[in-house]
Amino acid sequence: MSLNRAIGAILVCGLLSTPALADDHGADESRKFTAERVFDIEYASDPQISPDGETIVYVRRSMDKLTDRDRGDIWTIDVKSGAHRPLITGGASAGAPRWSPDGTKLIYTTATDGKPDLRLYYFDSDRSVSLGQFSAGPGNAAWSPDGSTIAFTMFTPGQTPSFAKPPAAPEGATWSDPVRVFDDLQFRFDGAGYLKEGATHVYTLPADGGTPRQITSGEADFGSPTWLGNDTLLVVGNEAEDRDLDPIESEIYAVNLSDLSRSALTTRDGPDLAPSVSPDGSQIAYLGYDDLVKSYQQADLYVMNADGSDVVELAADFDRGFSTVTWHPNGRSLIAQIENAGVIDVISVSMDGEIDTIVTNVGGTSIGRPYAAGSFTVSDTRRPVIAYTAGSPDRPAEIAVTGSRINDRVLTDLNSDVLDHLDMATIEEIKVPSRHDGLEIEAWVALPPGFEADGSAPMLMEIHGGPFAMYGPYFASEIQRFAAEGYVTVYVNPRGSTGYGSDFAMAIDLAYPGYDYEDLMSVTDALIERNYVSADRLFVTGGSGGGILTAWIVGKTDRFAAAATVKPVINWMTMALSADIAQFVRRHWIRSDPWENPEAFLDRSPIMLIEDVVTPTLVMVGEEDWRTPTWEAEQFYTALKLKGVDTALIRVPGSPHYIAGRPSRLIAKTDNIMGWFAKYDPAKQESED
Repeated sequence: MSLNRAIGAILVCGLLSTPALADDHGADESRKFTAERVFDIEYASDPQISPDGETIVYVRRSMDKLTDRDRGDIWTIDVKSGAHRPLITGGASAGAPRWSPDGTKLIYTTATDGKPDLRLYYFDSDRSVSLGQFSAGPGNAAWSPDGSTIAFTMFTPGQTPSFAKPPAAPEGATWSDPVRVFDDLQFRFDGAGYLKEGATHVYTLPADGGTPRQITSGEADFGSPTWLGNDTLLVVGNEAEDRDLDPIESEIYAVNLSDLSRSALTTRDGPDLAPSVSPDGSQIAYLGYDDLVKSYQQADLYVMNADGSDVVELAADFDRGFSTVTWHPNGRSLIAQIENAGVIDVISVSMDGEIDTIVTNVGGTSIGRPYAAGSFTVSDTRRPVIAYTAGSPDRPAEIAVTGSRINDRVLTDLNSDVLDHLDMATIEEIKVPSRHDGLEIEAWVALPPGFEADGSAPMLMEIHGGPFAMYGPYFASEIQRFAAEGYVTVYVNPRGSTGYGSDFAMAIDLAYPGYDYEDLMSVTDALIERNYVSADRLFVTGGSGGGILTAWIVGKTDRFAAAATVKPVINWMTMALSADIAQFVRRHWIRSDPWENPEAFLDRSPIMLIEDVVTPTLVMVGEEDWRTPTWEAEQFYTALKLKGVDTALIRVPGSPHYIAGRPSRLIAKTDNIMGWFAKYDPAKQESED
């Protein structure tokens, strides 16, 4: 269509020119966080500390201007001296480095001649070699305890269903591609597109290279290979006959490598995952919960014997969900990662369930929006050294260390060469009681350079997705970009966010969107009362779950001058029948069938509020988004057009749900949103008059 061609041009050029806001006061452009600065950002991810605690390898990520990609190189850091050196650089993007048990070698993933590869690097010779021929991308690689074998996962093709054999095309003929037949409930997935027939399985191969040996088989996916000694692998999967109808179910299995026999160590109704084996091999720590068929449940922490007996829940009264767990080298406690009120903590958990915080403010690896995301790793020494991604409001992730006998410190400085020479937003934390019930709502406000609380500034509210996710005081290019153009930018953890306990998250169960709207309006009111922003210059945007809430907001109030809903759900009925997570939406979020109880789906659908929408609203979605498919956004756009509300539709070519996955798309997203807002900014309109 001609509209698609026009939108393609819009994405390159911007919906409007990037707004020079009326209160910019002629700021020095050379010190502004402009759109192209996105390409200058670097960040650290996936730190892996050597078994002896002396060296860290990590993935140094940067934005490649020529390929428009976020690429990774592998660097090393000497913990004692801080010496920082490149290790694997210059070729294809590399990632997932993992130390051999003796600390002399490293495996990592990359591509060789355009094909996925798992390579082995030798520190003594400074050389690497491919470990095998891989039909698909290898992942989740793990060394056996004796260092002789590597386990990994890889997609394994299956038999494609067919009901007819097509005739052979004549030689030289050009026929249409053959039909594609699907017989699984989940036949496409965001970021992968239409799925090929087959499953992800676990393989092993010798550490000095060879032919991969398939360890698991069947139609079910298996992953998370974890060694239980040198002759047994733990894997996670869902072999249930109705696994398509119960998408969160999983068990931990032990696979005997001598005969590939598989036995379930867990059997409950609910997910069991993330196994971690104790140093002496006698116990397994893992995460999971009993499935109560709710929209959200926190992952609990368990320990069982290596044969699956004597299951014990640790820290049962601790009201935070666990996301990662590993053993202390002494085997007497666990080290785990949790979300905690906007930040990520690494904690120690004793066998008695006692909790101690080791380090906080882990994060900084979500570059576009300020999600709490990060990781840590632990050495095998008696007094372990912990390496982690350190997050902060003004810098993306750096690598830091902590331990009982080392100088706790940040070891990298990846962005001072750029960010020290720019005027950055100041991040301020606020806590506001919800006007609905007084529930405390945490938020962060990015104050533009030179900000004065005179009540004249525009406000831009950016709402997180999930909805079961968490923003925090972390660097985010999108937030800095908005603030650089003069917007007081606020991002909020309304009820339903994680990191504040189960009750806080479950406050939106069967009520989403709902009173989270009141939480967001309470934060808006607070900024007006503080004289931070003008009540006439309010703007709102959000993606995914934030896109839903943005569409809900414009159906509930006309107080915003303009809105931009990005990759939203607009109709829960079509979402539950067509998204890649359709069964989860039906079974866990709505808990009903659309043909039996359509009201359960429509009552919380923004499409049902269209009659009350008057706010000019931009709609944006990726053309290959299967999480909140394009027709969700298009329903809203068409309805707004029919209603006579000012709107525009932006389709992002080639983009899955994660629109900001490529630097140019992040720029297109933020600058088109600001261009739309500038069009309806009362102050800008007055200045033009």
